[in-house]
Amino acid sequence: MSVRVMVVDDHPIWRDAVARDLNDAGYEVTAAVGEGGQAVRVAPAARPEVVVLDLQLPDLSGVEVVRRLIAIDPSIRVLMLSASGEQQDVLDAVKAGALGYLLKSAGRAELLDAVARTHAGDAVFTPGLAGLVLSEYRRLAAVPAAPADTPSLTGRETEVLRLVAKGLTYRQIAERLVVSHRTVQNHVQNTLGKLQLHNRVELTRYAIEQGLDQDA
Repeated sequence: MSVRVMVVDDHPIWRDAVARDLNDAGYEVTAAVGEGGQAVRVAPAARPEVVVLDLQLPDLSGVEVVRRLIAIDPSIRVLMLSASGEQQDVLDAVKAGALGYLLKSAGRAELLDAVARTHAGDAVFTPGLAGLVLSEYRRLAAVPAAPADTPSLTGRETEVLRLVAKGLTYRQIAERLVVSHRTVQNHVQNTLGKLQLHNRVELTRYAIEQGLDQDA
């Protein structure tokens, strides 16, 4: 089955071009809208698995749209596609629940690859932006948190979690551990369930809070 995608951008020419590229690549574009409020309203019927979302919209901010979409369906995976590479914009989007952040300067192939990786659960960032996010997580992790019971993870789940904390993609983790991409995804999904987390963004922050990004 093809992946269902919703495109949200207030520029009609850009929105139509992105939707066309996605359709040509075999994705099912179930909605293409120009306002955040409209995206929130049509999401239950469109049932997107991935949302390609602009940051600057005429009614709601892209950050607020992310929050509302995930409140409707936590399984929705959001890829921000924005002209802004400002650090605060990136961090605000990720904190709201966006799985990735791609600049509009990206080429067609890079966009299609980003949508595929977002659907697979990978955190996707324009080069240089991933470091900003990891740095912010490390800064937040430096603030002492209340102790909590840590669920029991298998050795391999912990190993995968450690590599997630270091910022590796699922593909890179699979290559490092000499396993399939699907096996890495299964380990991540099992870990998310045990930790009662919803996505790769939350998992990365948890791993850094546990100090798993540091070399043993």
